[in-house]
Amino acid sequence: MIMAMVQDIRVILIKLADRTHNMRTLGSLRPDKRRRIARETLEIYSPLAHRLGIHHIKTELEELGFEALYPNRYRVIKEVVKAARGNRKEMIQKILSEIEGRLQEAGIPCRVSGREKHLYSIYCKMVLKEQRFHSIMDIYAFRVIVNDSDTCYRVLGQMHSLYKPRPGRVKDYIAIPKANGYQSLHTSMIGPHGVPVEVQIRTEDMDQMAEMGVAAHWAYKEHGETSTTAQIRAQRWMQSLLELQQSAGSSFEFIESVKSDLFPDEIYVFTPEGRIVELPAGATPVDFAYAVHTDIGHACVGARVDRQPYPLSQPLTSGQTVEIITAPGARPNAAWLNFVVSSKARAKIRQLLKNLKRDDSVSLGRRLLNHALGGSRKLNEIPQENIQRELDRMKLATLDDLLGRNRPW
Repeated sequence: MIMAMVQDIRVILIKLADRTHNMRTLGSLRPDKRRRIARETLEIYSPLAHRLGIHHIKTELEELGFEALYPNRYRVIKEVVKAARGNRKEMIQKILSEIEGRLQEAGIPCRVSGREKHLYSIYCKMVLKEQRFHSIMDIYAFRVIVNDSDTCYRVLGQMHSLYKPRPGRVKDYIAIPKANGYQSLHTSMIGPHGVPVEVQIRTEDMDQMAEMGVAAHWAYKEHGETSTTAQIRAQRWMQSLLELQQSAGSSFEFIESVKSDLFPDEIYVFTPEGRIVELPAGATPVDFAYAVHTDIGHACVGARVDRQPYPLSQPLTSGQTVEIITAPGARPNAAWLNFVVSSKARAKIRQLLKNLKRDDSVSLGRRLLNHALGGSRKLNEIPQENIQRELDRMKLATLDDLLGRNRPW
């Protein structure tokens, strides 16, 4: 499936639709098969839908997968969310009215709605923070839809004058979109009685993109418009998968690289020239070096972050400026594989180390063969037709293939 997707994104859209249909009809299967399909859905298909920006498919697959894999946990969380919905109904309505009232006073035309967070995302937050449900207050989020990007920032200002923003919880995905093309302003604030208030602010086009992702491309084409941001980013991602496929040593390595590339958390760092580089969360200066260029990664010997020396193995954080120190003739260190997190860095390091190992094997084979021939003759003195005849007999393409073999001749 992944191999086919690299060639044509329509294949994966069909596969996602097929998997969604299968998940809706899991009830007739044996419990063990249900769990296997549900786990596969949560590990591959749902992250894939997220990577392509198709939010409604992602959330449905997560909910169905969660229910099939952990039916008791699903049932318990569903019941407590239902109870909390009744307890917090008045508070939610009060916050919604206050947001609408403030924006109306400011003369900002908009559409405000509230949505309950999905059960699987609530469960993941409980697991991540090691908290029980009653500690998870922000199960409800609000969305403000406006006409243009400039108005998004006006709305953000109004929200922060209405409620106190929580430090470090404002995210600008309009200026720096997510890898799947998603754009919005996110803010988390302290509302009435200390209740967390999460608000997403976006335009109508951004809202359509957030729901449909790469699939919005065909909707736009019907109106004669060009490729969307999500479509362009998806094509770039598919091209990177093609490069991974070519450099991966095996299909297992390739699939593992794709799986690590599906998960959505990202950081954004800068080159010394001010270019933004997007990396997976937990990425190190080595990941950054390979993201800039493979040759820079191979020649990396050190890093400076914000003009200070920085360990190659230490994770980066958003907003840092990273400079890579290189040296002629430098080679990747096998120990880098213990801390790099990006699929590109991992694949390129493995590929070069294998090539270096082969070169060393060929050199050793040449020395051993010359030694075995003794002083009477050297390898380069043997007629080429004799060598070729032996290669043909052994079904080998080149002399290096023979010299680099790791088993007896």
